[in-house]
Amino acid sequence: MIYPLIRNILFNFDPEAVHYFSMNNLKTACSVPFVKNIIQHNFSVQHPSLEKEVFGLKFKNPVGLGAGFDKNALYLRELEALGFGFIEIGTVTPKPQSGNEKPRLFRLPEDKAIINRMGFNNDGVEAVRKRLEKWSIVNGQSSIIVGGNIGKNKVTANEDAWKDYVICFNELFDVVDYFVVNVSSPNTPGLRALQEKDALQKIIGELQNINFAKQNRKPLLLKIAPDLTNEQLDDIVALAYETKLDGLVATNTTIERQFKSEKSKAKSERIGMGGLSGNPVQQRSTTVLKYLHDQLQNQIPLIASGGIFTGADAKEKLNAGASLVQVWTGFIYEGPAIVKNICKELVVE
Repeated sequence: MIYPLIRNILFNFDPEAVHYFSMNNLKTACSVPFVKNIIQHNFSVQHPSLEKEVFGLKFKNPVGLGAGFDKNALYLRELEALGFGFIEIGTVTPKPQSGNEKPRLFRLPEDKAIINRMGFNNDGVEAVRKRLEKWSIVNGQSSIIVGGNIGKNKVTANEDAWKDYVICFNELFDVVDYFVVNVSSPNTPGLRALQEKDALQKIIGELQNINFAKQNRKPLLLKIAPDLTNEQLDDIVALAYETKLDGLVATNTTIERQFKSEKSKAKSERIGMGGLSGNPVQQRSTTVLKYLHDQLQNQIPLIASGGIFTGADAKEKLNAGASLVQVWTGFIYEGPAIVKNICKELVVE
C-alpha cells in the first residue's frame, strides 16, 4: 500500500497544515468530474447489506466521519467520494471563533493516537449554513447524510449556553439531516459541566420544544465523554428518555492518559492539555457504549466513536450495540481507503 509511505512523509510536517494541504489537494482533484468518478469508483463500496435505516434516515453504509474533521462543511463532495455513509460537520458555534492558540493538534504515532485542543475553531453558523445551502443546490442527487454538531461560543457563560445551541439549531435546521449536541469536548473551559443533568435538561428541552413544533422534526443526538462514571451515564440514560432524544454518540475524546508506549507518555506530558483520541480511548469508549446499550435495551440508537481503525474494530463496536460508527483518528492513520476497507469486512453476502 502506498499510503503508509505518504503518511510517513506527511507526518514530518505540522498536523493542522497537513490536514488542509491534503484536503485542498483532494478538493482540486475532485473538481475535475472524471477524476472524482475515478476516486469514487476506487474508494466506495456499495452493497445492500451495508444499508441501514437509523432514526428515520437511510444510510448507504454505517461508516461516518466524526465531527471536528470538516468543521466548516468545506469538503462534503470530497468525503462523499471517499465512500463515507455520513459526515458530521462542526462543531459549529453561533459566532465565528479562531479556537485555541497553535500548535493545538499533535500526533502520537507509537500509540496511533492524536491529542487536540482545537477549541471549536469554526467560521460561525451563518457561514456554514450558507455553504450547506449552496451544497444542497449543487448536489441535489447526493445520498450522503449530513449531521450538524453544535456547541457554544467560548465567551458565552454556561447559564446562557442553551441560547447558543438554539441559535445553531434554528440556523442549520433546513440544511442538515440530524443534530448532535456537543457538551463533551474538553477544549472549551467549563463545557463538560454542561453534561450535568440540570444543564442538559435545559439545553435539550429548549431544542426539543422547537423541534417538536416543526412539521418535519430532525433527529437530535447527544455526544458524551468517555470519562463519565456509571452514575453519570445513568443520568444520561434517564435524560435521553425524558427529553425524547433520538440517539447518543459514544464517545468524544478523553482527558485520561493511558499509553502503551513510554515515548507517547513523555510526549503527552510535554503537550499538556487536550482531548486524546485513537487507540488509547478504544477500550473505554467500547465499555461506555456497551453500558449504554445494556441500559437502553435497544430503545435509543447509538453511534460509536473512538479508536476505530479496521473492519474488526467497527464490528466490535456494532456487536457492543452501535447502529453506526464514526472514524476520525483512524482516517488519519489508515488513509483514504479506511471506509472501503471497513465496509468490505462488514458486507454480508
